[in-house]
Amino acid sequence: MNYVIFDDSTWDELLPLTFTRPTAEIRIGILTIREKWDRYLVGESISYCTRPHLREKFPMTLAADNIFVNGSVIPTAELMSEIDALQVGQALITDDIVCAIRLDKAQAERFDPLKIAFKNYTQQISESQRITRLTDIFSMDGDAIENDFRIITKGRKSQHLSATNQVIGNGEIFIDHGAVVECSILNTTKGSIYIGRNSEVMEGSVIRGPFSLGSNSVVKMSAKIYGPTTVGPNSKVGGELNNVVIIGNSNKGHDGFLGNSVVGEWCNFGADTNCSNLKNDYAEVRQWNYPAGHFVKTGLQFCGLVMGDHCKTSINTMFNTGMVVGVAANIFGSGFPRNFVPSFSWGGAAGYTECSAEKACEIAERVMARRNIEMTDIDKRILAEVFKMTAKYRVSNKK
Repeated sequence: MNYVIFDDSTWDELLPLTFTRPTAEIRIGILTIREKWDRYLVGESISYCTRPHLREKFPMTLAADNIFVNGSVIPTAELMSEIDALQVGQALITDDIVCAIRLDKAQAERFDPLKIAFKNYTQQISESQRITRLTDIFSMDGDAIENDFRIITKGRKSQHLSATNQVIGNGEIFIDHGAVVECSILNTTKGSIYIGRNSEVMEGSVIRGPFSLGSNSVVKMSAKIYGPTTVGPNSKVGGELNNVVIIGNSNKGHDGFLGNSVVGEWCNFGADTNCSNLKNDYAEVRQWNYPAGHFVKTGLQFCGLVMGDHCKTSINTMFNTGMVVGVAANIFGSGFPRNFVPSFSWGGAAGYTECSAEKACEIAERVMARRNIEMTDIDKRILAEVFKMTAKYRVSNKK
């Protein structure tokens, strides 16, 4: 069977994270949504139906028989059973959202995820778990960690945990191959702890589950981490984190607080960067929403920062509650910047200048090279297109 992961209108709701990736490349729990599908579809062909500027990096492959699955849907064994039972022209639908649909090649070539004519398909109703808002990523992270933990560790044996550590609770801890954990406190009372391949938890760290540390990542000395928190691969974290999801390849290696937040890839937090996740009056937090073009209510009392890819902060940066920072932004200077920072903006509370796409690519190329990862011409073209897509947000934001 040929599987295609498609982006529907949820892609817009998850900006700025999805400016640079399909929805299914978002990490929630230990794995990205794509990696979750990989676990259920072992050996099957999987490609993407995504936005035009991402198609060169994430191309689509069609066959005579295709199953399109929604990139915002988190797969389960029950959902897979329903998908397996689909006939050509049938769809699994929840609340007028297509979770999966089976199409022959001619149908697939006409399929538009943004303009689905439901009457054209025989409908089957399904229950599904989806991320539909930015805040879902950290709000649903605890359950996602536990579900991924069971899948990843099934039939496997954890490495021995050093006797220098203190363990609290009867929950599960899995130490993957090559990982090192020394002189730390691991509390499993509220959830499992997963320490990924070749990662390290340095001495003096205190971690409460649910928690996931990706491969080749580091928890620096004396870090304080409250679950549920996910640190993706090739990342460094320190200071205090509370209910944070870092997609990967990013550093928050110094003291400073980050809570109820989502961070993209290739970001770096200067020392003592702090983010508020609770308003002084304890009121509901509002957050910038790209489709609406204004701030909307989140329904949450605790909501911190959402940061797109390739962003940087200087030392002592302060973020307010419900902060949204776009792609390739650089935040510095005293005071609190406004709660929405457009992509390719450099500055802070005193105002911003525009960073060109060429300059942003030069910086990103240097940053990625430090981890021996090449920034391809395709990556550069994606950033250049995002620069054009986000120009309207920078018009009234310059110094």
